[in-house]
Amino acid sequence: MKKELNKKSNQVTVLLQGSYTIDSDVLKKFIREEHCPLFYSLDDSGIIRFEWFLDEDEKTGTLIEIFEDSKHWEELGGKVLGSPIFVKLNKLFKIEKTTVLGDISKAWKTKIQALNPMHQSYIGGIN
Repeated sequence: MKKELNKKSNQVTVLLQGSYTIDSDVLKKFIREEHCPLFYSLDDSGIIRFEWFLDEDEKTGTLIEIFEDSKHWEELGGKVLGSPIFVKLNKLFKIEKTTVLGDISKAWKTKIQALNPMHQSYIGGIN
């Protein structure tokens, strides 16, 4: 794969970090049998990554979502925010920090305000 220096892409990366108090096996079952399969079944070509990571000792976790561009995230997020799967996620996992890396529309910033996201735009790097 060819590396490029300081070439901005349209990708948007979303990090949802938080904690949980339930048994780790309950959360892992939800992730593997409900949450990930739902997003997989959407067959959305705009999803590049959708991966969970847990620290079972500390009962913390991170969901990494990478989208082709803001449009794809906004379309998918518009379907999911407030949906039964999102409500269930919030019962099992307390989202404590949301980080958005990349450019998103002002309208979408307003819509996700309840997540209290930290937003950062691309400056430079190797990709």
